[in-house]
Amino acid sequence: MSLTTAKRFTIAEYHRLVELGFFEENERVELIKGEIIQMAAKGTPHSVCETRLERELYKLVGDRATLRGQQPITLSNNSEPEPDRVIAINRDDDYLANHPSPSDILLLIEIADSSLKYDQEEKLAIYAEAGISDYWIFNLVDHYLECYSEPYQTLQVKFGYRRKFIYLPNESVKLPCFPDLVVDLFKVFPVNL
Repeated sequence: MSLTTAKRFTIAEYHRLVELGFFEENERVELIKGEIIQMAAKGTPHSVCETRLERELYKLVGDRATLRGQQPITLSNNSEPEPDRVIAINRDDDYLANHPSPSDILLLIEIADSSLKYDQEEKLAIYAEAGISDYWIFNLVDHYLECYSEPYQTLQVKFGYRRKFIYLPNESVKLPCFPDLVVDLFKVFPVNL
């Protein structure tokens, strides 16, 4: 009996596939733990939430940090996800030399409808393992914001966050990286979801 294993890719190999045109131009993929993962298609509520969130973050944060949307971040040698939103520290090169790494990331945000379970389990674990201090999920299924903080590792080498707070769409939440800035969630969640 022969055992088979899937090929795991490094970031360098993944970048080489991109350079060679292995993926379609509009194909949405990301590298997670060495696996090339097809990203879920966005529904209208996801797109609306993303647009509204982007608008609010740009108004609030301005030039105090770098705002990135659906652009790669580098977590390890084999994970390069493309989260919906990242607030990163400003750098003179605007991340031309390399994508943001965990030490650059002030807040990481996913918007989830069909990808909710994946964002709550798989992505949460890799973000915690990388030491991302603050992770938010705009949960469009249950219609609230999930805020995770304080990453940890168990003795069994599982990763997660110690704290989880829920904010309802009629509430406001402070940006953890800028506690003087407050996001009014009613301006972000799609109306009549």
